[in-house]
Amino acid sequence: MKKLIRALLAVAVFPLLADAAILKITVDAPIHPVTSEYIRQAIDRADREGAELLIMKINTPGGLDSSMREIIEKILAAKTPVAAFVAPSGARSASAGFFIGIACDLFVMAPGTNTGAAHPVGISLTGQSMDKTMEDKVTHDAASYIKSLAEKRGRNVKMAEDAVRNSLSYTEKEALKGGLIDLVAKDEDEIVNAFDGKAIRRFQGEEQILRLKDRPITDVPMSSRQKFLLTISNPNLAYLLLMIGLLGLYFEFAHPGAILPGVLGGISLLLAIFSFQILPINYVGLIFILLAIGLFIAEVKVHSFGVLAIGGIVSMLIGSLMLVKAPIPELRPSLRIVIPVTTGISLIFIFLVFLVVRAHRRKVATGIEGMVGEMGTAVTDLNPLGNVFVHGELWQAEAEGFVPKGSAVVVVQVLDHLRLKVRQAIP
Repeated sequence: MKKLIRALLAVAVFPLLADAAILKITVDAPIHPVTSEYIRQAIDRADREGAELLIMKINTPGGLDSSMREIIEKILAAKTPVAAFVAPSGARSASAGFFIGIACDLFVMAPGTNTGAAHPVGISLTGQSMDKTMEDKVTHDAASYIKSLAEKRGRNVKMAEDAVRNSLSYTEKEALKGGLIDLVAKDEDEIVNAFDGKAIRRFQGEEQILRLKDRPITDVPMSSRQKFLLTISNPNLAYLLLMIGLLGLYFEFAHPGAILPGVLGGISLLLAIFSFQILPINYVGLIFILLAIGLFIAEVKVHSFGVLAIGGIVSMLIGSLMLVKAPIPELRPSLRIVIPVTTGISLIFIFLVFLVVRAHRRKVATGIEGMVGEMGTAVTDLNPLGNVFVHGELWQAEAEGFVPKGSAVVVVQVLDHLRLKVRQAIP
């Protein structure tokens, strides 16, 4: 009876395990917290389902050191072997992607791809390059890290170290010939055929035989949440959201009750703040941008004849360039976005300031103050008191001297008890 139960369980469970025997994920983005979470969750799923192999199809320019190390730690501790596959043709696995490839159990490249160029780029808190001493320290640390990974994986240590110290990049043929990668393959099927039945040495030293033949390959896509985070983590979009948010809130505060600019501005600003949790933000740059907004507003009060406005433009440009302190251009806002947006936002702010200044200088047309300078007609003789007709209404008036009935008068002042002080208009 027990044998029958075990047989039935084996028949029922085996298809489930077979369906998840080989998992595949696609990383076509910089290495940052979102891609790190995606990769680490895929490894957890592969371990949980007892997958035979996890294929990580990768095309990345590199990314953040902290996220890279999270991924590598997960790969080294994984029960499931992980294969890094640089694909499709024309793809690359540079910088942080190179470290990840070296750390994987299998490192495969498609024809027409390249890897390497892993020299660390140091960025200080001010967004500037690190000094020589600090850069040397970072480089030595990265070189030691890649040497350790390459030695444990049995890869060419010298080529790996040169990719870090000298920023060398290798084609798939150079990497295969030098013993840096395990295979050149055009697709996942070639990987399966090449390594089926082969024994690989895991990071801890134990051997494992891969059983890949006739195992279906299951794609593991990003979750909807991860796709959304990946979209807003685009530095150009995050920068645009920040600018739209600041502009919308400024317009709402300057013109209370407009509602729509405030709502859009608030949503945009919250999305920008959320994306800044993913991107490596330089808060000095953010302060420069906020200072620019303050200078634009101050121009309304101070009337510096454009000095504060010019300072605001310069501050916004500097802040925009310093906003994201990332080691690769793909994680920084592009100058093709920053310069037009900075110019456009600055012009909008200056235009709004101009409207406010013009409104302040415009003659008051309503209320008591709006009566001064208005023309009217003397309904009675003014000697000096009498009545005048102004603004379609009859007013008590006090004249500067005698004004005969029917004469045109000009309002000079509004006195107490809504009495007007007038003078006879000069013909």
